[in-house]
Amino acid sequence: MAVMAWWHSWQKLVVRLMAIALVACVALVTGQSAAMAQSVAEEVTVPVPRSFVALAVEQVGDAVVRIDTETTVVRETPDLFFDDPFFRGFMGPNGFPRYPQEELLRGQGSGFIISAAGDILTNSHVVDGADRVTVTLKDGRSYEGIVEGQDSVTDLAVVKIEADDASLPVATLGNSDAVKVGDWAIAVGNPLGLDNTVTLGIVSTLKRSSASVGIPDKRLDFIQTDAAINPGNSGGPLLNQNGEVIGINTAIRADAMGIGFAIPINKAKEIKDQLVAGESIAHPYLGVQIATLTPDIARRNNEDPNAGVLLPEVSGVLVIRVVPNTPAAEAGLRRGDVVLEIDGEAIASADVLQRRVEDSRVGQTLRLKVRRGNQLEQLTVTTAELASSD
Repeated sequence: MAVMAWWHSWQKLVVRLMAIALVACVALVTGQSAAMAQSVAEEVTVPVPRSFVALAVEQVGDAVVRIDTETTVVRETPDLFFDDPFFRGFMGPNGFPRYPQEELLRGQGSGFIISAAGDILTNSHVVDGADRVTVTLKDGRSYEGIVEGQDSVTDLAVVKIEADDASLPVATLGNSDAVKVGDWAIAVGNPLGLDNTVTLGIVSTLKRSSASVGIPDKRLDFIQTDAAINPGNSGGPLLNQNGEVIGINTAIRADAMGIGFAIPINKAKEIKDQLVAGESIAHPYLGVQIATLTPDIARRNNEDPNAGVLLPEVSGVLVIRVVPNTPAAEAGLRRGDVVLEIDGEAIASADVLQRRVEDSRVGQTLRLKVRRGNQLEQLTVTTAELASSD
């Protein structure tokens, strides 16, 4: 849509330039003065075509908000003077009484309005533990926000504002499943306190697992982009060239330049209604720490004379640790086992196994084909609900 508008602007520009050229030709043929041709040309307005970025941001920009948070923490500050053994001898074993000190922590992030009722989608880590949430719109209106629901595993949250009779701009949600590598990516937010900042890049890759990004406590397949995402951008929208939200900006790599990550909008679509209702999001789990195993990795391990264990030279998922009192422990999984299949489906990487478990239901029974030493074992494990850290 934005590309078509840009193309139409160029068509109009070409037509008007041709009109100017035609007037000049007629003036030369008929002997009219150059001044007359110039005056006619000046009457023709030639607009500068707008970029698709400007059109996309114009469509959704008013719905992007700044989120300011305040959190009060209580700390006991050590008294270095009276902790000294010399002075403690004068003051007695208890010394002076200590009083807890309160400290006000402020944070900032972004979000975008997804309903006329005032529901705002953002990151869970933006509002986690906040005592006060303030939402500021692009036009300067400010409201107190209420966290309706949040899910730390997917790092998503919904904040509610009451705008009374005032109308609210609403962002258009796109389809992240339709995104391709190389598509345009437009990040909008409030990085480093700089409101209404827009950066442009492309989609670098899709389904980048949270574990590979260095966030093992999340269960996400990110959209990776080279559009600049800085602190304060968290919770803001990632747009396509049509101004539709395809992701929620959430993470940056401190050790890399030009790499940012966004949660696919379709993941938010799956759970946003539950968050609005204040419901908790159920996540199934097994209770294992795992790593991808390939024949090459196993071979290099087995050739090491200091290796603590010999690994089967197969493709699968190596169980590094089984957490006690979990479904995996109850099913009989052991450290050193290699998971080859789940319900008859080959499992070639830790990401695939994690995704397979996440896509199951809490209480669902999974059939595992496991390589244990030189033996093949068939185990059944029933998933349980992962305890929330919220």
